[in-house]
Amino acid sequence: MGGLGGHVVHGFGILAIGLWQTFHHIKLHAKNPKSYTSLPWFPTSRIKYFELYFIMIATSISLVIELYLTPYGHHLLDPDGTIPSNHFRLFEHGSISLTFFMSAFLSIVLDKLAPPDVQYGLTYLLYALAFGQQLLLFHLHSTDHVGLEGQYHWLLQIVISVSFSTTLLGISHPHSFLNSFVRSASIVFQGVWFFVIGYTLMPASLMRKGCYMSLKKGHIEVRCHGEEALDRAISLANIQFSWFVLGMTTSMVTLYLVMIKYYLYHNYKSSSTDYCHYSLTNFHVLDQDHDNDGDVEEATNNGKIQESNL
Repeated sequence: MGGLGGHVVHGFGILAIGLWQTFHHIKLHAKNPKSYTSLPWFPTSRIKYFELYFIMIATSISLVIELYLTPYGHHLLDPDGTIPSNHFRLFEHGSISLTFFMSAFLSIVLDKLAPPDVQYGLTYLLYALAFGQQLLLFHLHSTDHVGLEGQYHWLLQIVISVSFSTTLLGISHPHSFLNSFVRSASIVFQGVWFFVIGYTLMPASLMRKGCYMSLKKGHIEVRCHGEEALDRAISLANIQFSWFVLGMTTSMVTLYLVMIKYYLYHNYKSSSTDYCHYSLTNFHVLDQDHDNDGDVEEATNNGKIQESNL
């Protein structure tokens, strides 16, 4: 994940999932404000498990990058079969990707095989485990994230902790739109902050005043000349984070208001034509207006999420 390219690629994948979740949670709430029930993932009419397939493909690409393309000479291990000290970070990044891959894969298995009364909670628990793993490995990172680089990663952990806590709360608060909205917005923020880390710390042209890049144990690190330059760079990072919090809040609320207006006043004026019923593990939508946007919000009586063309 180190370097500009690694942060941007990972940030793009996380951002895409965050925006997907945000869009569908807002849409679901706009159509069913009184009977809203959060969903851990959203099926589509053409490819039911599109979201989960995307996560599995993206994390597989991440694993290939971390464990094959990143190591020097494509040699992950030493000749004696041990892990070089400068490759531990690759295994840590790979473990995060593997956890999200297994969460998506097991979500498909649960949808096909699990009883309805446990499917919902277990699916959310899987993603809480993934975010918890991500938070733990970033906190206990083998790479010595100190100084300016450490500050950016510490701020990232704040965002990850929000994703982790709201995912856990989703198990006990399935009807809370606010919890789902904050969770999906935090995932978007994760993706954005990966972009910020990559473009702020890696290009020499954007390096903070008084700071420079150095190579240590095969890993590029950011160092600063003296305490004054370091304090200045950290203060700028904190201000930058606060501005992004403000910008993200404004953007997410604006998106919510625009989508609410669109779905409530354009496509769903007549409440008598839409009937929705939700439970913890299944949901059923009858839409006589035949929404043609390709998104699916239908499930069967046995609790399994299934496709429908609205």
